[in-house]
Amino acid sequence: MHAFDVLGDPVRRRILELLAAGEASAGDVAAQVRDEFGISQPAVSQHLKVLREHGFASVRAEGARRLYSVDPTGMQEVDAWVEQFRVFWDTRLDALGTEVARGKKSRR
Repeated sequence: MHAFDVLGDPVRRRILELLAAGEASAGDVAAQVRDEFGISQPAVSQHLKVLREHGFASVRAEGARRLYSVDPTGMQEVDAWVEQFRVFWDTRLDALGTEVARGKKSRR
């Protein structure tokens, strides 16, 4: 499965957003996603499994709990694909930086 296929699902994107805020238990993630999307705990577990199997999330055991966190490995494929388009905004950001610097100089 391609990284964008994994990220194409709004539930998986939301799970990653939750994990980006910090490590979370499977139960906490399931409760939040269940409230927002109205899906079952087993369905959330399947989404967590997809994220884990494709390098977007990692899990560690703490007693009976499973704690999930973002694994940046999966994002490397996304970043590599986006790289070919970065030139379109990098030059504009450089130009913006130049204009901001000019504005600061003219106020002095």
